[in-house]
Amino acid sequence: QVQLVESGGGLVRPGGSLQLTCTTSGMTWDHYGIGWMRQVPGEEREAVSCISNGDGGTWYADSVQGRFTVSVDEAKNTVTLQMKSLKPEDTAVYYCATPCVQNYFPDFGSWGQGTQVTVSS
Repeated sequence: QVQLVESGGGLVRPGGSLQLTCTTSGMTWDHYGIGWMRQVPGEEREAVSCISNGDGGTWYADSVQGRFTVSVDEAKNTVTLQMKSLKPEDTAVYYCATPCVQNYFPDFGSWGQGTQVTVSS
């Protein structure tokens, strides 16, 4: 089975940077997309980013475009979300999930336990 574990969350000031890491196991690095979603308690989950293992194409939500970068390291079995110019509205629990196609993450997919990101002064 696919197992995903997120790490790297924490408290950061507005305008700061943070890097999240998703450590995977049981993955087949073929053509399945993998990416990130985030959720504020009481609100719907929001797709953040997805990267295709087939062609390497990436997708980002408009709210994070130009500020977030997603990448994969197959040798280390990790997926990274580099975040910069963080805003208070980026505060949420961030989840690593697979598969994905752009902003679509099916309900039957695999998810991690999540890591908290708090942007506050």
